[in-house]
Amino acid sequence: MNMYSGFGCDSSAVINILAYRNASQRPLLEKEYRTKYNEELNKRISSELSGNLKKAVLLWMPDPVRRDAIVLQEAFSTNIDLKAATEVLCSRTPSQLLHLKQVYLGLFGVYLEQDIQSQTSGDHEKLLLAYLSIPRSEFPEFDRTMAEHDAQALYKAGEKRWGTDESTFRSIFTQRSRAHLAGVTSAYKTMYGHSLTKAIKNETSGYFEQALLTIVRCAVNPGKYFAKVLRKAMHGLGTDDKTLIRVIVTRTEIDMQYIKAEYHKKYDRSLKDDVHSETSGNYRTFLLSLLGPD
Repeated sequence: MNMYSGFGCDSSAVINILAYRNASQRPLLEKEYRTKYNEELNKRISSELSGNLKKAVLLWMPDPVRRDAIVLQEAFSTNIDLKAATEVLCSRTPSQLLHLKQVYLGLFGVYLEQDIQSQTSGDHEKLLLAYLSIPRSEFPEFDRTMAEHDAQALYKAGEKRWGTDESTFRSIFTQRSRAHLAGVTSAYKTMYGHSLTKAIKNETSGYFEQALLTIVRCAVNPGKYFAKVLRKAMHGLGTDDKTLIRVIVTRTEIDMQYIKAEYHKKYDRSLKDDVHSETSGNYRTFLLSLLGPD
């Protein structure tokens, strides 16, 4: 079927076909289109669609790891967006990051680490580079005593002293598994009466703070973390469409059901309803199609 035959383009047909094709079907569709019409599907999408709809559809087309690589490369080169880059790098699992590094090099001919070094600095840079290079366990088991020891080390490196020992935060946050960090969070609350995230907010700032918060929140509950990012993108004056597109498109094939459930639990409202009220037209239809039924 040619979605683009005749005058103009039937955007709703494009949405209906593409939004319901998964990561293994989309490349086949692109191949089929190339064979049949002797043209790249992405090129056609680019020329026929516009605005946020075009951005969302183009970001949807690649598979998840390739998509992450594209988001990062743009965040480090064309439109510098260290917030987006930090979110992507610090919310992915070690195996996703390993794959991402290979794909990034293959696509752009440059090491991801090089781009990080050229755009970031200080503790933020050191944290991202370590987080990218250190292999961490993805198993749910962890040592409770060691978690308590880490909680104590973080307290001593932060709230207990004058000034912050960032290197302790860096080494614990980049070397420990998600399960272990969730254990550290829980131990910290028990031992010191308030949350580790509150301590991070008090003791650090800027992109370094964002990186630490992303790592720890994704260790405890990634669905809740992304629900919070989406709420922030839609709440207040105007909508942050860039974040809305990035999060919905990149999480649809990973954990969107959890994100929707956490959103409802935390804000007592439906993510779909909020997206519906913040967007319009075919752009709205496309995002709602990705979100799927509640």
